[in-house]
Amino acid sequence: MCEQALKYLTENRDNTLKKLNDFLSIPSVSTDSVHKKDINEAANFLETYLNDIGFDKVEQQDTGGHPLVYAEYNQAGPDAPTVLFYGHYDVQPVDPIDQWKSDPFKPEVRDGRLYARGSSDDKGQVFMHLAVFEAYMKTEGKLPLNVKVCIEGEEEIGSENLYRILHDKQDQFNADFAVISDSGMIAENQPTILYGLKGFTGIEINVTGPDHDMHSGMYGGAIRNPIMALNHILTSMKNEDEVVTVDGFYDGVEPLTDKERELIKQVQGEDYRSTAGVNETASEKGYTAKEHTMARPTFEINGMYGGYQGEGTKTIIPSSATAKITCRLVPGQDPDQVQQLLEKHVYDVAPSGVEVEVVKEKLSAKAYKVEPNNPLIEKAAKSYTKAFGKETVFVRMGGSIPVVEWIEDIYKMPIVLLGFGTPGDRLHSPNESFPLDSLDKGMETLVHYWSEINTK
Repeated sequence: MCEQALKYLTENRDNTLKKLNDFLSIPSVSTDSVHKKDINEAANFLETYLNDIGFDKVEQQDTGGHPLVYAEYNQAGPDAPTVLFYGHYDVQPVDPIDQWKSDPFKPEVRDGRLYARGSSDDKGQVFMHLAVFEAYMKTEGKLPLNVKVCIEGEEEIGSENLYRILHDKQDQFNADFAVISDSGMIAENQPTILYGLKGFTGIEINVTGPDHDMHSGMYGGAIRNPIMALNHILTSMKNEDEVVTVDGFYDGVEPLTDKERELIKQVQGEDYRSTAGVNETASEKGYTAKEHTMARPTFEINGMYGGYQGEGTKTIIPSSATAKITCRLVPGQDPDQVQQLLEKHVYDVAPSGVEVEVVKEKLSAKAYKVEPNNPLIEKAAKSYTKAFGKETVFVRMGGSIPVVEWIEDIYKMPIVLLGFGTPGDRLHSPNESFPLDSLDKGMETLVHYWSEINTK
């Protein structure tokens, strides 16, 4: 069964690539209403393709925003497991367009990479699954397991309507486990099991002083400077050892076990000098850079502004200052509680003479983690290794994918993150691309995985 599907993919590679290029050519940018027609065209493309593959039920479902493409295949029988496959067909804007070396919506192959917006995030990876389903249906007339497909069009705008849909239609989306390919590998041609994701939350701090900018010579020493006050608040929240000093921030954090530290140690480290242009790392005291990014919570200032920003000097006491803060969370931390702790700390340490306001980030997510020895994970690792010819490494990632936490929270099902992107894909940036080698080996991985699922 497996060999016939692999043979089909090899013999039909040119046609598969052409169909993928057709999909990538649709400018399905979800953030811009100008592309509403293109969003609908992308959803129509998926609906047509799923029908052509032979799914039992295919439909576009209204979300109140961009349509969700849903499909079911139920012919594997009641004893076969059911997988929920999630992906998204919307893409990021292409700005700045002048930095693209080719048209972002005219796919082009250069040096073994397919360049186009969405080639990696997430159209290319969504398409790989559909191409593998097609290969099974064309050669065997059936899939190895029952499948439910959920492909949305709002991921790049925060999946505004998805949580409600998942919550309200639990019978529709319920499955034995879920598979998501909206992630990647730690290096090109290095199969990687992502068994954990960090959670996310944040706040904005607004500090207001005088009702307009004041002359610093006339009012310095009499009026509190909002930027100085903001800096006082921020420096009280994390010390030079990269330890967050907000009371209660680490309460409930799961300790990093010796076994996990050994798993992390085996992962190839990043050369930060070449990727970030820095000479040394700065990690939480007692942890390596890999341990901190993968498995410890973080606190970062994403932006600060206030006062004069132009050329030269303007001698003022600014009227206001703002800082934007986000935290990546680990298992044991609750986003709402962390926001409350941050808010309390800010108000507790705020100096007199200014007004302080804390605005809580609306989009938050809990961390997700599945045990690496879960049979679904072990079979995924085995399938990766078969296709790529290298031992699979196990990592937790510093990024967040809210839908992972939502599926886990609503359905309590295991989630397998089967990603094939690479660090060089330039997600959300000009010249996004995807290695054709990852496309081929990724589809081979999926063929092996669906076959492995039914083995004892």
